[in-house]
Amino acid sequence: MGRGRRRYSKSSRATRSSRPTRRRYTSTDITVGGKTFHLNMLHNPSHLEAVNPVSMGKARAKQLALADGPYGASGPDQRSKVLNVQVHGDAAFPGQGINQECLMMAAVPHYEVEGTVHLIVNNQVGFTTPAERGRSTRYVSDLAKAIMAPVVHVNGDDPEALAGVTQLAIEYRQKFGKDFFIDLNCYRRWGHNELDDPTVTNPLLYRVIHGRPSIPDRYAGRLIEAGVFDQQDVDAISNSHRNYLTAELAGCEQYEPERSYFGGQWAGLQQPGDEVTVWNTGVDYRLLSHIGQESVRLPEGFNVHPHLQKTHIDARRKRIAEGQRIDWATAEALAIGSLMYQGFNVRLSGEDVGRGTFAQRHAMLVDQQTNEIFIPLNAMAAATPNAGRFELANSILSEEAVLGFEYGMAIDSPNSLVLWEAQFGDFFNGAQIIIDTFLVSGETKWMVCNGLVMLLPHGYDGAASEHSSCRVERFLQMTDSRETSPDGDAVNLQVINPSTPAQYFHALRRQQIRNFRKPLLVVAPKTLLRLSDCVSPHTDLAPGTHFQPVLPDPAPLDPKRVRRVVLCSGKHYYTLASERQARQVTDVALVRVESLCPFPVQAIRDELAKYANAREFVWSQEEHRNMGAWTFVQPRFENMCERRIQYRGRPEAATVAVGVSKWHVREAEDVIKTTLY
Repeated sequence: MGRGRRRYSKSSRATRSSRPTRRRYTSTDITVGGKTFHLNMLHNPSHLEAVNPVSMGKARAKQLALADGPYGASGPDQRSKVLNVQVHGDAAFPGQGINQECLMMAAVPHYEVEGTVHLIVNNQVGFTTPAERGRSTRYVSDLAKAIMAPVVHVNGDDPEALAGVTQLAIEYRQKFGKDFFIDLNCYRRWGHNELDDPTVTNPLLYRVIHGRPSIPDRYAGRLIEAGVFDQQDVDAISNSHRNYLTAELAGCEQYEPERSYFGGQWAGLQQPGDEVTVWNTGVDYRLLSHIGQESVRLPEGFNVHPHLQKTHIDARRKRIAEGQRIDWATAEALAIGSLMYQGFNVRLSGEDVGRGTFAQRHAMLVDQQTNEIFIPLNAMAAATPNAGRFELANSILSEEAVLGFEYGMAIDSPNSLVLWEAQFGDFFNGAQIIIDTFLVSGETKWMVCNGLVMLLPHGYDGAASEHSSCRVERFLQMTDSRETSPDGDAVNLQVINPSTPAQYFHALRRQQIRNFRKPLLVVAPKTLLRLSDCVSPHTDLAPGTHFQPVLPDPAPLDPKRVRRVVLCSGKHYYTLASERQARQVTDVALVRVESLCPFPVQAIRDELAKYANAREFVWSQEEHRNMGAWTFVQPRFENMCERRIQYRGRPEAATVAVGVSKWHVREAEDVIKTTLY
């Protein structure tokens, strides 16, 4: 098993992998008028307009990399160096709600990109749908009115007018840092693709289109009529350009880009191999104690909410001083603060993340007299040489655009820990397009690595179905983890369900300490945030410690007497452990599978070896049988151990939770009873 060394500096990176890497095809340097520009075109899935928030996030990451001031700063200097350009389809722009979400982010702190230049290619037909049936507004660009952005409608038959309007758009954006829209009224001479016949559905429109000369012919005629060129000049220019395109096409087969993906911001990082690696992510408690105290230190005269003084500030100081009962929110603050000490920037985005949905985080405090916002960890960083910055971004009420934005940030910020937290776990489904087409498949499709962390609060607590499950089964279904052999770090998506604050601490730090980047899904807790048993001693955070994919049973059992080994994950462990203790059950062992993907084959084998006399193996979960991790765990366990594993949990259902308290309790009792007895 490989072991990585603990690292304290962003500069101490591993050497480039010896594994072959694909090349980048989407960025280049171009020279116009004697000036060189770096042009980067993002990979764009078929889902219409989904790339737009990704482009915004990537642009902001580049702007922050150029900022001289505190992390999160922006302004005219960065505006002049990084420009975000979006090209829209005429049917897609008003039809895809992600554009409305993007516009609502345009001027929101921590999401602004100092203005975007938008070009709407208005072909007056979407696939086969005519414009009058594709929207309810007069103009395709009317959505821009929501942010009072300038819109110029220009005729696509007039290239000079388009050039002038484009110049105006750039100058406006550079001057004011606001969005600008160009509605390019044009047409599609042929169909949606080379096999499509548009006259079948739009005969009158295409009768007009086919009766018009092409734009090059029309423009050439104007130039000849004005005496600027003659026909020989036009033919010479046309032939020269045609020859250029032909030569470029012929060179495609031999083209070899000069740079690999792991350059620039990604220098020193690599693709992981199939081996399992362990990274020392522990930190000396003297430093963690300092970070913990600083995370609740207030400036003189700051009027904190009286409730928070007792339940948050005083309580954290006590926990840190004792060092034995570190809770979830404190472990998170220690992980973030320690990464900042090592020079990493951290960005946490989502709805109400400053306080936390469950009033657990309070990383952003508000003066009760002035409404002033104060982030203690940034005050700590300001007094620490070369420390990173903590960007807390309370987002708009959006999942798709915001998650796309964070994915774009993470593309261009591998040395920043970028996290997105859903208000409740199942709210990710509003961003399913981003997850499907970018997050879980981007590395396979495009060789675009990404270290984005998703925090999805999960847990069956008797609430309605919309607030219970993060649908972990969907994410496990989207992984490329194999069933018949051990999986190393090369999976496309990591999925963990940590059950202790220390495990969460190590998982966050591991994202940045190791020499590769993978998306991470954290099945985050709700009730565990304040459960008295869900705490960690400082020794679990000490140097030499790390994230453990499997946690052994801490109960004082006699391994020889254990008849049943129960595998479970996350919050469910505490319910089972409490009942086992209350009923004094001594022949059932509880083993926690903290990492679901990669599936910890060897760690499970090692743990099962302790119970040589066990004859029953059970997977127990709170979720229904057609949900949760069961269908992922079963084939992997049985192929690995050559033993059958039984299911204990709720039966199949169409909804994730019943939403009726008595019914919920009865189901929970049945799960516990069938698991332990």
